[in-house]
Amino acid sequence: MLLALLFISLISNGAFAQGNGAAGIQEATQMVTSYFDPATKLIYAIGAVVGLIGGVKVYNKFSSGDPDTSKTAASWFGACIFLIVAATILRSFFL
Repeated sequence: MLLALLFISLISNGAFAQGNGAAGIQEATQMVTSYFDPATKLIYAIGAVVGLIGGVKVYNKFSSGDPDTSKTAASWFGACIFLIVAATILRSFFL
């Protein structure tokens, strides 16, 4: 019984010495927010490449006289607008 009481006493002292972990959470938050700007720039770069490819596809359809050109152009333009708006909203939400 005395040994169990001594063991519990030693464990409780170790638990009180741990702290609340606020410094670790603060460090993790700073690390995640430091990755956000390069990730946003990478998404914009990928979006630019995909946008150029989409523009070429729309041009090819327009040049060949495809009747589906307006639908393709509208979806391409909508995707470009979505990329810009989504990046802006995510930036304002997380930073």
